[in-house]
Amino acid sequence: MGDGEIEREAAGLTGFRRYTWWTVPGMTACVLVVFVGEWVLDGDVPLWARAPAAAALLVEVWASVALLSRRLALLPVPDAQPGGPPVGLLTAAVGAGVVLAALPLAQRNYGLWAVTPALVVAIVATYLPPHRGRLLVGGAVVLALLPGGVISLAADDGESAYAALFPAGLVAFTAWVTLGPLWAWDTARRLDQARRLEAELAVREERLRFAADLHDIQGHHLQVIALKSELAERLVERDPARAAAEMKEIRQLSADALSDTRAVVRGYRRTTLDDEIGNATRVLAAAGIDARMTLDPDAVAADLTDSARHLLGLVMREATTNVLRHSRAGHAEVDYRIADGHARLRVRNDGAEEHPAALDGTGLRGLAERLEAAGGELNWQHEGDRFVVEAALPTCASGAPRSPGSPGPGASASHDSPEAAQSPNPVDGTPR
Repeated sequence: MGDGEIEREAAGLTGFRRYTWWTVPGMTACVLVVFVGEWVLDGDVPLWARAPAAAALLVEVWASVALLSRRLALLPVPDAQPGGPPVGLLTAAVGAGVVLAALPLAQRNYGLWAVTPALVVAIVATYLPPHRGRLLVGGAVVLALLPGGVISLAADDGESAYAALFPAGLVAFTAWVTLGPLWAWDTARRLDQARRLEAELAVREERLRFAADLHDIQGHHLQVIALKSELAERLVERDPARAAAEMKEIRQLSADALSDTRAVVRGYRRTTLDDEIGNATRVLAAAGIDARMTLDPDAVAADLTDSARHLLGLVMREATTNVLRHSRAGHAEVDYRIADGHARLRVRNDGAEEHPAALDGTGLRGLAERLEAAGGELNWQHEGDRFVVEAALPTCASGAPRSPGSPGPGASASHDSPEAAQSPNPVDGTPR
């Protein structure tokens, strides 16, 4: 997936937030500067009105942008108040709005005086539950009919219809263009939260399934082993022959339990890099993370042992789990290629925590030891909000020794025990 495709396919929550900011706070500032600023610079307006209007305009722009930017950081619950606006900012916005309404109205500028009050009403409505916001906007539309209409009738200038209807329509239009993008932003935030929750639930569900399978396998064996051990202990002096027979059964039960446990674990562990890259693509997309996958065709067809592909698959799984659990990533990159006789896998993401919990666990360190034993290496770096995991394993063509868990000619299945002795987490592959 290239850069152009990522940009065309809508890059995710960060890009949408940037778009919403320019649509709402950015446009609000532009409207105030263009329309009110033009009036302030008009030489026909008396200086006594222009000077306070200029100061009020600066305050209004600052307060409006700050209030709307803060509102973008909130995730309101339907029909519940997400938290009121800061009193200081709201007071500044209302005070400056009153000045910027009264001065144009005193000059009988019926089209300009309602611009700032309409913006203030829309900003306050964004902090209210939907039903209260609608009541506020409806009341403001009705009240906007009065000031200009009354002054126009008193001055008998023949513009009473325009003076009454235009401000009311302006209030309704301003509320619509402000609340609409914010509603879309709130919806996108909820969907993103739902995607992350879905990914987390998938991880927990897989772990519970593994735990249930392991409990079913080991529970029965361990219970029988405990009972027969107790019986052998009682018989060891009275009937040594029978006690010995019981101990043989206990040894066989233990071997069966170990074999069954390995079979359950192998069902989760026997994975390959190709499968894990495909899974990572789906999981990261479900979490709303834009992932760029760069796969070298030579690497896909590289001469790697099954054990080497399995180890790289575990690295891919662990790196994907860390992205989901220990970051608020917006972008991730996966690069897999052959270089210098080694298969090299690199996973990089942004949004990493300041002190990633992944560095405190055993997942990456355990995998690093296993790759080192197989003649490879695993490194990770944390710089700012960037986290990079890099793994390398020699290809068969490089003449490197076989990795553990890949028996050579004549080797028995028991040679796989060092690998099976570390039962991995079913999702992130971390040794226990």
